[in-house]
Amino acid sequence: MKTLGCLFLIILLALAAFFTRDLWMARVFHRGATPVAAMPTWQDLTPEGARRARVGLERLRAPRGPVFVNVAPGDLAAYILQELSRTLPPSADSIQAAAIGDRLYVRAIIKTSEIGDKASMGPLSMLFGERERVQLAGTLRIMQPGFAELQVKEFRIRDFPLPQALIPRLIRQMSRGERAPGLSPDGLALRTPEYIGDVRVSNGQITLYKTTTTR
Repeated sequence: MKTLGCLFLIILLALAAFFTRDLWMARVFHRGATPVAAMPTWQDLTPEGARRARVGLERLRAPRGPVFVNVAPGDLAAYILQELSRTLPPSADSIQAAAIGDRLYVRAIIKTSEIGDKASMGPLSMLFGERERVQLAGTLRIMQPGFAELQVKEFRIRDFPLPQALIPRLIRQMSRGERAPGLSPDGLALRTPEYIGDVRVSNGQITLYKTTTTR
């Protein structure tokens, strides 16, 4: 009888556990688990994205408009495509953008000969083909009204990260024309609307802030 009683109790507890599994399974199996970070979303540069960015910037420029607007990285990059075209080598195509952490990422397919000579890249140059995917990552900074820079902190060719000490030299070789005064050694110049006073990158989007006095 004792054996049957114990068996009945075990079955009863098992049934109770089964019917209340939604209440305790998540706590048991996910306790102490580290949340998985969302994968970054790369965005193509499209005319629709440029239009969305333009609408947001028009709201920012309005005298009674908001003091800041959020813009998707691909939308902003599409809006300033002309500036990106001046910044990146002429052969750049398949341009995409993403916001990861506090940095803006831009990648494109580029002729390796337009990035730098073999002496600049050292032995790694032997591994690259005629055209490779180049990825830049850095922080955006408004230097003065109408002028900003992307200060490049990461530089990858295909899957190979290049030494940070090499970045200023490659940026200088990639730049076309005379570099603007005050530009950082690892900075790429971007013209921006004069009513933008600050820019922040966070949570997959870019926040643009209005200057205290708009024009």
